[in-house]
Amino acid sequence: MKGLYLLVTLKKFKVIYTIFVFIALAAFDNIIIGLFPPLFQSIAKDLHVGVAKMGVVSAINILTTALSSVYWGYLSGRFKRKRLIMIGTLIWVLSVFLTAYSQSYLQLVFFQILTGIGLGCIASIGFSVLTDSIPYQYRGLILSLWGMTQGLGGIAGSLLASLVATSSTWRTPFILVGFIGFFLIILYLFVKEPVRGESDPELQEFIKEGSSYNYIIEAKHITGILFKGSNTYLFLQAFFMNITTGSLIWLPTLYIYKIIQQGYSTKTAIIAAGYLYAIFQLGGMTSAYFGHLGDKLQAKTYKGRALLTAVFVFLTAPFYIIMFMIPMTNISLPTDNNPIFILLSLLKEILVNPWIALIFVLSFFASAAQSANTPNWLALLTDVNLPEHRGTAFSVANLSNSLGRTLGNVGVGLLLSLVASYTKEPNSYIITLSLLQIFLIPSALCYVKMAKKNVKDIQNVKKTLNKRANNN
Repeated sequence: MKGLYLLVTLKKFKVIYTIFVFIALAAFDNIIIGLFPPLFQSIAKDLHVGVAKMGVVSAINILTTALSSVYWGYLSGRFKRKRLIMIGTLIWVLSVFLTAYSQSYLQLVFFQILTGIGLGCIASIGFSVLTDSIPYQYRGLILSLWGMTQGLGGIAGSLLASLVATSSTWRTPFILVGFIGFFLIILYLFVKEPVRGESDPELQEFIKEGSSYNYIIEAKHITGILFKGSNTYLFLQAFFMNITTGSLIWLPTLYIYKIIQQGYSTKTAIIAAGYLYAIFQLGGMTSAYFGHLGDKLQAKTYKGRALLTAVFVFLTAPFYIIMFMIPMTNISLPTDNNPIFILLSLLKEILVNPWIALIFVLSFFASAAQSANTPNWLALLTDVNLPEHRGTAFSVANLSNSLGRTLGNVGVGLLLSLVASYTKEPNSYIITLSLLQIFLIPSALCYVKMAKKNVKDIQNVKKTLNKRANNN
């Protein structure tokens, strides 16, 4: 009896460890994306190119990651996922190191393409492993942690770039991230690869009896995945949503200009902007609550997640637009460029400066409303697809997601050049970022339209899994 208890405890520990590793892993594609914005000016100066070209590098990385994730996702439905993700991690770790030694713009682009190829495995295979590891009733909650970690990764990348590069060079942050990546490969050795479909309640008894879920994805299934009603709306929603969120990568630059406008040096502004970017995204920590709330509503009606998320996606826009417009008047910062003193000063400003306090409150509500999207979007994508289709469905959705982010990222540069001919910084950034919030409206409408489709598609998945379990 004691031996059985230890066996069950060990199994639970392995599942928790696996979930922990893949949640931690989710941060890295966003850490690398987050590294770039605070370093745009430094990299451009060192490689003798215009700052606008740095946005292109970031966009290329995002797009390559998304395109490669489609292939990784297809492979995850056919082969051992643990081995695949170790190969992918090795690719991006090596290419991040090489990025740090780029001597020209073309080398930088090439190494970031390789990085994107490796990073593509994180999203698609990580999602596939997690959805088979997470108990069904906690799907939204755990996936919210996965999504939240990605957001925190972007913040961590921005902070790392701001702090390390000011005391060293722009190359150092990439070297540090590469070193950390090597340790992840060691962690994978102890990961338990779940049985496909293990978390679905319809298959649990079937798997406990020792039976195997042997269904794998085939090329002929891809059309059905692409044109399934819920999936189509999820793909479109991701595209529109990420045009807006992709533009937010330029927030540190907006903060830099606002701080410079108050009479501070560029170096002081870069350090402070990195901190502000992190502090003003704290509302994203509420993602777990919205994932839990989505679980509760989905238990009552299969329309629950979609309608809940539609409301909060729509509310995101006005909070951000008002936040962009608030000036950083009377901000008081030390001028010795000491990162610790600057951080302490910013925290004090939130308490004593009404302008900074107002920006903080608005940013908290904006990022909180935005955070409702990720866990419920991920959970819906899981609910409406069969286990062997989830990696591919997610990778296609992630491609749509990344196309939106790329368009938002590049769109800022294009729209900014037009707006800048009429007004100067930071007003040009305020107008540009505000205009791109408009894409949250069709994003919210996609959730409203998909609600009816969710009911039918989720019922079909459950019916198919029950039939497969009973036939075996």
